[in-house]
Order: sequence, then C-alpha cells, then structure tokens
Amino acid sequence: MNKPKKVALAYSGGLDTSVIIPWLKENYGCEVVAVCGDIGQGADELTGLEEKARKTGASEFYVDDMREEFVSEYLWRMVRSGGVYEHKYLLGTSIARPLLAKRQVEVALATGCDALSHGCTGKGNDQVRFELTYKALAPQLPVIAPWREWDIISREDAIEYAKKRNVPISATTTKIYSRDRNIWHISHEGGALEDPANAAPDEIWMLTKSPAEAPNTPGEVTIGFEKGVPVSVNSKKMKAFELLEELNRIGAEHGIGRIDLVENRFVGMKSRGCYETPGGTLIMFAIRELEALTLDRATLHYKQQRALEYAEMVYNGLWFTPLRESLDAFFEKVSETTTGEVKLKLYKGNVEPLSRKSPYSLYSLDIASFTMGASYDQKDAFGFINLIGLPMKVRALQAGLKK
Repeated sequence: MNKPKKVALAYSGGLDTSVIIPWLKENYGCEVVAVCGDIGQGADELTGLEEKARKTGASEFYVDDMREEFVSEYLWRMVRSGGVYEHKYLLGTSIARPLLAKRQVEVALATGCDALSHGCTGKGNDQVRFELTYKALAPQLPVIAPWREWDIISREDAIEYAKKRNVPISATTTKIYSRDRNIWHISHEGGALEDPANAAPDEIWMLTKSPAEAPNTPGEVTIGFEKGVPVSVNSKKMKAFELLEELNRIGAEHGIGRIDLVENRFVGMKSRGCYETPGGTLIMFAIRELEALTLDRATLHYKQQRALEYAEMVYNGLWFTPLRESLDAFFEKVSETTTGEVKLKLYKGNVEPLSRKSPYSLYSLDIASFTMGASYDQKDAFGFINLIGLPMKVRALQAGLKK
C-alpha cells in the first residue's frame, strides 16, 4: 500500500485511538481526520474530545449527534428481531459499530481521505465489524489497523507510549478495564475479568445499582409498543432516545440488566465480559411477552429461529448485507400486530410480567379456560392424536413383529 496522505480515524478518545493519532503521523507522515459519533455515551466521554484530538495531532475533527438515528434505525430493528447472542448478550457494542463506521466512511469521502483507520485489536470482533462496513461502503479505500502493525502488544505498552508523547489518557496500569458505552449499554472487559474463575469485582459496575442495594419495594413500569417498536413508558409517548433514557433510569434503579458472560468471539476465541443493559433488558423482556399474545405458534417459533441468525449477523458485523435487509423486511411484516402494552414488576434485579394487553391478541379466554365451552370440542383431540401418532404406532407394531 502506498503511504496515504490523509487518513480518517474512528476516534473515541480512549487509550487506543489516543495513541493512534501520533503513531499514524510518525509512521505514515499523514494528516489525521478524527471522526466521532454521539450515540449516547454521555457528556463525560464527549467533553473536550476535539481539543484532545487536535492536541495529539489531528488536523480535522468531526462529531455528529447520531443518538436518535442509532435508537430508531438500529436498536429498534434489533428489538423487533428479538436477537440475543448466546442467550445473554443484547449486542450493545455490536449494533453500534456499523453506524459509526458508516459515518466514518462518509466523512472520509467528503474530506478527500485516501485511507481509513481504527483502533480495534487484532484479537477482537470490532476489527471485523468496522472493516466489513468499509468493504460494503468504500471498498476502494485501504485500511490501516495499527494493532496489526505496531510493536505495542499490551495496554500497558500503550499507556507507556502515551506518557512518552504527553498524550492525556484516563487508563492506568492499576485501572486497566476496557469499556464501551452508548445509550443501550456499557461493556467491561480486561483486568480481573480476564480470568473467568474470578468473580466480577463490585467496582466495575457503573450504570446499575447492586440488586442487594436496590429498593426493597418492587417497582412497576408499563412499556407500549406499536408494530414491534417501543413508543411509550407508563402511557406517555416519547421520542426514541428519550424513551430509552427513561427506561435506563428505571431499570438501573432496580438493579436490572447486569450480565456476566463467557462468549464465543467471531475470530475464534472465547472471551469474558460484563455488560449493563438496564433499559434494553426491560424492552426485550416486554416485547417477548407481547409477542406471546399476538403471534401464532408457527410464526412465533419461526421468528425465534431467525432471531438467532439475526443476532449472529449483528455480532459478526454483517449489517450492510442483503440478508440482513431481507430479514428486517420479514420482522417488519411479522410485527404488524405487535402492538399493545406490557406492565412489568421490577425487584432487585428481577423482572416479572404483571399484565399484557393488545388489540390483536390471539388469546381466547373462551377456548383456553378450563371451563368447558362450545368453542373447543375436546372430542376432536382423539382423531388429532391418532393421526399425529400413526407413524409411531406403525413403527412400534413393526418392531414387535420382528421380535
């Protein structure tokens, strides 16, 4: 690859991207355009970011408010799909990467950059998510991945590199956790968490109360949906980002949304991480309860199978693909009747359903009741069971004849 003259860097201001700016200038002699997106990571992470980027050598800096787009066009699609990775992970980091990479590509093309760069390690999933997006949207631009080139082999090395160049960082050798935050969640990796034999230290949790310290009185919240999309909290209509903020507040207060997960990375290894997703946990729980009312058995079970595929596609960075778009079309059609309200009980980290209501409910009290009614003739079960059991009956009789 010829040395680029101008590189667009996916910039967060964290340890890795902070040292990448001077490293790119030292090793490639190029201009660096720092590109950041506000997806709800909070003012603490965004304040002073431009000043920091320019002080460390960036010639241009771009940050866009993408919060509403992130929730409406990415998170709500994932909610509607029901996608959860390996039973637990609500895909908070995974779902954000395609949007951030898309914006990076847009800035790169608009500012005349001739290469793209990111701070993902060569062992992680994020390198795949960023670079697959690059290939889908700007295949002509080469990619510089410093973690696959430089001689820095640990976060301790990166910290030392930053100190020598007076790059301001918050990470230290004693507080080495790697975190990623947006409006959906915060992830925690590294440090004591690297050994799955270690319990997660209390100090890592940042968004949620400990269930032990959560209120002794149960809380209640009602989430309203229209066509599979969250639209209200306690009957109050809200914009997407505002709604998720409110549910994050409610869930965090009651210790909702903590998980400790050993997961299978796309690159082949196992890793351990802890995640906090308070509002997302409430939403995913509620929509499953609503779908139990509104979807027939065959459709619900088929949707659950496709949800596993969707979760894997999001996790593996396959967002900008025809298959993901086609699955979204399926989920949109299936969710046409996923409208209604679900009331939840929250108590010390636990969630329980209190009520489920929908104008499209397929639940018939007349049919389901133990009281015998005219809507269901129990004698029909005799022929039904005989037909379903016929292959088993024949097989058993044949086996008996051979003895």
